Amino acid sequence: MFRRRIQMPTDDSPVPVADPKPHATPGKGRPTPKRSESQGRRRMPMTAPSNRKEAYRLQRDRDKTARLREREGRLRGDERYLQPRDRGPVRKFARDWVDSRRVPWAYALPAILALLILTVIPFPTEIRAFFFYIYNYSVPVMVLLLPLSYFMALRVKKAAAEKFPGENLKGVGFYAAMRALQMRPLRYPKPTVRPGGAPVPPKV
Repeated sequence: MFRRRIQMPTDDSPVPVADPKPHATPGKGRPTPKRSESQGRRRMPMTAPSNRKEAYRLQRDRDKTARLREREGRLRGDERYLQPRDRGPVRKFARDWVDSRRVPWAYALPAILALLILTVIPFPTEIRAFFFYIYNYSVPVMVLLLPLSYFMALRVKKAAAEKFPGENLKGVGFYAAMRALQMRPLRYPKPTVRPGGAPVPPKV
């Protein structure tokens, strides 16, 4: 009448206890940025312009900054911003050769133009006649000074050939002669040496 009870086997193996230490999280797959980099990104947020007008304004500001940077680079003779005709060590040597010497005929053409302007100003007759007299004699003097530029071009080309053997010297003499005909304040790029060869001190 009474059925035998079936006894189930009991498992006496110890129950695993949860590890109190948390497992390490897997890596992010990229190096942790430096503190200075992360702060720099936070200080300079990149915000998109809200409308087309603001976008044009930002583009104009960037273009203006780039133009100013290029102009300053050209004036100080930075090779990155110079025109192709002014680049290279040979052209730099020609500029320094001319700038280190006092060239009297660099002021001849501006003086003639100034005299020509003075002759058309309604001064008294005696003064205008005096200016005409000087102007008439200054033009032949200018014509006589022009061959000196040719001899300067030959000297510059010869000196460049000795300093830079194997370099292309095409046009370097004409380049130096044209620079010599310009007044020193109007030369471009700006002179980096004074008459005599001393370097021009940088502006503070």
